[in-house]
Amino acid sequence: MESLLLLGEILMINLVLSGDNAMVIAMASKDLPEKHRKIAVWWGAAGAVILRCLLTFAAVLLLKIPYIQAGGGILLLWIAFKLLLEEEEDLRVAETSSVWKSIRTILVADFIMSLDNVLAIAGLAKGDLALIVIGIALSIPIVVWGSGLIVGWLHRFPILVFIGAYILAFTAGDMMLQDAKLGTMLSFLLPSTHYILPIALGILVVVTGAIKRRTTSVG
Repeated sequence: MESLLLLGEILMINLVLSGDNAMVIAMASKDLPEKHRKIAVWWGAAGAVILRCLLTFAAVLLLKIPYIQAGGGILLLWIAFKLLLEEEEDLRVAETSSVWKSIRTILVADFIMSLDNVLAIAGLAKGDLALIVIGIALSIPIVVWGSGLIVGWLHRFPILVFIGAYILAFTAGDMMLQDAKLGTMLSFLLPSTHYILPIALGILVVVTGAIKRRTTSVG
């Protein structure tokens, strides 16, 4: 049951964080003939799964180094705030007319924009390689083939973004507590931190984002 819950969280954060990736995929392949577009999307998706698995495995190993996991947690917390507080960026991608150029564009874009996904998955999975592979293998094809649908969902149902931001912030707090050095210090100084910190960070991010969006809409 716990594994299914973690898998659901991995899928959720991948969907929420992959809006830009989805736009890149749509732009990179939109000028190809239908037959070639499917080839580009298929190979781009397969390559993205392998690439992101390798990056996440590397992150899992790095996060075992003292203070690296705490630093990753702080960076993930910043990404959670950024998800809710920053205005939507105008993403421009060079349109491509060949299959291999499209595949290359998809892979390069996924590599550049995968830091948030990789950190979140590594923090959530806690070294469970099976969960990492299954989560990535399921989520990337969904992002690739449902690129337009995902962007529409995120605009139509803002609650999805808030849920994703909460999961990210909660994971960030958990990563800080799991750090070999900082986690020990926090547990010693504040024995109840293990239960409070992740929840408090999640609530802080959601409340801050809600206030910002309400202020923006009123203004």
